[in-house]
Amino acid sequence: MSQTKASFQLKISERNSSISQQKMALAFLGYNTEYTLEYRTDGSTMQRNGGGVGVGGQTWVLRRVRLTWLSFMLFFILVFFPLIAHYYLTTIDEAGGPDKRIFGPRPGGELCEAKHVQDLCRIRESVSEELLQLEAKRQELNGEIARLNLRIEACKRSIDSAKQDLLQLKNVISQTEHSYKELMAQNQPKLSLPVRLLPDKEDPGHPPPKSARSCRLRSCFDYARCPLTSGFPVYVYDTSSYPWGNYLDPLVKQAFAASVKSNIYVNDNPSIACLYLVLVGEILESSPLPSPSELEQQLKALPYWRSDGHNHVLVHFSRKSMVQNFLYNVSTGRAVVAQSTFLEQQYREGFDLVVSPLVHALSEPNFLEVPPQVPVKRKYLFTFQGERVESLRSSLQEAPPQSFEEELEGDSPADYDDRIIGTLKAVQDSHLDQVLVEFTCKNPKPSLLTEWALCGEREERLEVLKASTFALVIAPGDGQLVASAGCGMRLFEALEVGAIPVVLGDHSKLPYHQLIRWAEAAIIVPKPRVTELHFLLRSLSDNDMLAMRRQGRFLWETYFSTSENVLSTILASIRTSIQVPAAPIKDEPAHEIPHKAGKLAGTDANLADNGDLDLGPVETEPPYASPCFLRNFTYTAADTYRAWNRAPGPFHLFPHTPLDPVLPSEAKFLGSGTGFRPIGGGSGGSGKEFQAALGGNVPREQFTVVMLTYEREEVLMNSLERLNGLPYLNKVVVVWNSPKPPSDDLLWPDIGLPIVVVRTEKNSLNNRFLPWDVVETEAILSIDDDAHLRHDEIMFGFRVWREARDRIVGFPGRYHAWDINHQSWLYNSNYSCELSMVLTGAAFFHKYYAYLYSYVMPQAIRDMVDEYINCEDIAMNFLVSHITRKPPIKVTSRWTFRCPGCPQALSHDDSHFHERHKCINFFVKVYGYMPLLYTQFRVDSVLFKTRLPHDKTKCFKFI
Repeated sequence: MSQTKASFQLKISERNSSISQQKMALAFLGYNTEYTLEYRTDGSTMQRNGGGVGVGGQTWVLRRVRLTWLSFMLFFILVFFPLIAHYYLTTIDEAGGPDKRIFGPRPGGELCEAKHVQDLCRIRESVSEELLQLEAKRQELNGEIARLNLRIEACKRSIDSAKQDLLQLKNVISQTEHSYKELMAQNQPKLSLPVRLLPDKEDPGHPPPKSARSCRLRSCFDYARCPLTSGFPVYVYDTSSYPWGNYLDPLVKQAFAASVKSNIYVNDNPSIACLYLVLVGEILESSPLPSPSELEQQLKALPYWRSDGHNHVLVHFSRKSMVQNFLYNVSTGRAVVAQSTFLEQQYREGFDLVVSPLVHALSEPNFLEVPPQVPVKRKYLFTFQGERVESLRSSLQEAPPQSFEEELEGDSPADYDDRIIGTLKAVQDSHLDQVLVEFTCKNPKPSLLTEWALCGEREERLEVLKASTFALVIAPGDGQLVASAGCGMRLFEALEVGAIPVVLGDHSKLPYHQLIRWAEAAIIVPKPRVTELHFLLRSLSDNDMLAMRRQGRFLWETYFSTSENVLSTILASIRTSIQVPAAPIKDEPAHEIPHKAGKLAGTDANLADNGDLDLGPVETEPPYASPCFLRNFTYTAADTYRAWNRAPGPFHLFPHTPLDPVLPSEAKFLGSGTGFRPIGGGSGGSGKEFQAALGGNVPREQFTVVMLTYEREEVLMNSLERLNGLPYLNKVVVVWNSPKPPSDDLLWPDIGLPIVVVRTEKNSLNNRFLPWDVVETEAILSIDDDAHLRHDEIMFGFRVWREARDRIVGFPGRYHAWDINHQSWLYNSNYSCELSMVLTGAAFFHKYYAYLYSYVMPQAIRDMVDEYINCEDIAMNFLVSHITRKPPIKVTSRWTFRCPGCPQALSHDDSHFHERHKCINFFVKVYGYMPLLYTQFRVDSVLFKTRLPHDKTKCFKFI
């Protein structure tokens, strides 16, 4: 009972405590809490209201009011309490002063002294700083946009103004061109090509000259058939179309046919022919000769003879010293006679041609058997072997010989030879010099009357001449015999082996004497001066003799050595006499390989450092080919005469393109674009003018890069990219020397200029120097695909070449040396104070030399290059030095090239140098002497390795 009461009292006390808590909460909310609870003993409770309100309705109203006040108070707490707290927190620091701030930033970072707030402070400061920077940048960009907008507007206005100015300039140019055309029309007549006169087959011809000997070109040649623009077409009669053609020497016929086939002037259309060629000899000895009257009738029966044979050339080739002059006493009308033997009554000066004998009919000269041109002095001072039966008896008489004055009064001109025999024997007996003279032969060759017969066989005579410094050629004793095949044979053999001809008798006509200045290759002495001959020969210096020997070798190779040369010289003589320009040489046709251009080429790092060197004005126009100075129709006969008689050398007289590919003589003088420029090519000047003209007289002149490659695509692409942006580059010609074409997926760099890929027929290093028709500039930069050259180096080399257009100008230098132990020449690539070659792996040269290398230089040299796959650069140096007699020019201090990452080159092979040793010695045998010349001259920029203050370099920027 007592426990139950205690537990009940505990429950009542707990309820009272909870009720008291409820009252406090209601009082806080504003409710009336005066009420009592009555507890009953049965556990139920009864509520008493202290205010005296009823229990039913009052309770419901009270509950509603309480809910409304509760909602209002909750709304007040949730809305206004945060506002009041915010206001208090923001004003409490202002009221307390700067020293008593609690929530705001405090000076000295007092708040940040709290360890947990430091990170937040750093973040806030960083963000604030970034925001400030972004704001400043935004303002800066807004200002830049505004300025750019202003510039855009200004550019638009300037473009509109430039368009108007351009339109006005176009109008001015159009008006100027129109005025120029009107002025030219007033001052110059309208020119047109001459009318081509095609003769009728029954052309009666012009009135014949008064006598046959008075025939000259002006009176016996029909110029109307050979206008300047005709191209000099030549029609050749078939030897089987006339009766005596069956009696011709088969070897002569075969050689003549081969020469005609290779001649570019030969045309099959007789109606437009300028010249008609008839082979009349040499006739076999066993064949019957037609009588003069029969021969005249047969000549008149030729289809295009037209009663007088004008514009016909009767060619008589002689292979022996004794030939039948069967055209003597034959009326040839107005036809030109070209043969080796002429009598004075027969020869028409300035009309007929004295030609050389045909010694090598179908064979090429063997250069290995030709003796060298040095040493200058040989075993014998002079030699002569011959016999003339008619004067031999008188020369052996015991009576003293008559004086020349007495001999002049004599009846027989053969008496001159008697004094010659006595004088030459006296020189031989004096033993002052070693000479060889023989006036009797064991086996003399048949010869004409009063002519000196040849002794022995040809091989025996050549062995004697190889040991002779001078070779005597005694003209026939009969003055009526102005030219003979025997003298021509002696002259040919002397020139072939390098013996200087000494012609005794100024009345004798040497081959092509109208056009060749024989005084530069032979000594012509009148017979009365035979007593002074020994003194004359001893007085010549070694330099003079070497120059004459070299000129004689040139004449022999050019005009006499082969049947093609002989025929070409005959045609060129007539063509030059009537002043018809030579046919232009045809460039090598370039068969291009299609290729795809890739992305724009970048700039190599090696090209960026060009120093202070100004590369000159960059061309903004399309590629500009070199100008062609076509003076083909205005050169005179005097120019031709001087050109044919100059020692070999380019750039002398002739104009742009009239190269004759068949006649090497003209090819040695007619440049491929030189015009009539001086060799130096520099117009001079100072400062800016000199720099702008690049040292030449064509300020816009450009050059072409010719690059030889063989299956090194990656190396090639890198080399092409390095040419991007190179000033004055016209185009790049890639000679693809591999039979395998480039890869289909290979992307070629776009350097802003044409890249022409040329396909070759075979793998040959000679292809590097072919005169490709796509090369439109005079200057060629021959460069290997692995050569590394900076732009400033290339431009400097180009400037130097412009002032020395006839030389090879390049970078890597080499030299030759004489090996005393082995008595041979050596090729040397060591660093040296002198050089004699500039390798064409990186060198400038004139396109003219590409023609000479490919068409004029002896084929034996090109064959040697193909055999060894080497030495083409040495061959080009030999050629240029032989032509100009000048050494090459080396520029800059660069001696070789480094190509990191390139495949193994041919020059790294041990056999490379052995082959080059052999090449040099073989080339010396072909040329007959060593044409390379030493030089210690090297060209560098004016300020090369010169240290200048930075404020002074601008003054010298033009150099």
